[in-house]
Amino acid sequence: MTFTVTPAASQEILAAAERSSAAGMALRVAARQTADGSLEYGMGFDEQREDDEPVGFGGLTVLLGSPSKPLLDGTVLDYVEVAPGRHDFIFIPPGAATAADGDAAATPLPQDGCGSGGCGRCGP
Repeated sequence: MTFTVTPAASQEILAAAERSSAAGMALRVAARQTADGSLEYGMGFDEQREDDEPVGFGGLTVLLGSPSKPLLDGTVLDYVEVAPGRHDFIFIPPGAATAADGDAAATPLPQDGCGSGGCGRCGP
């Protein structure tokens, strides 16, 4: 199981935790397959559960639940400039080209927060 959080994403998530009441909490990252076969991602600050796999990234603990682990295998969570002056979190699926390759094939989170998670303040 390889799920990666880039240093930029880790730094922004830790800063968001400090700005909210989530300082010291872990970040839960989840994925589910939709009816059309695409993946939907979410994240939010949460407490560890029995079936979670905690993974550390530069001072950030990420929780991966059993149902999401196979869907997140090989995925990268990054924090990038998605438009001039606007940064957001993106999930880069395994085998996808990156911005450095000239073809960013990633899934940005909704503009109103961090997806289905509870942090809501991770965005700009």
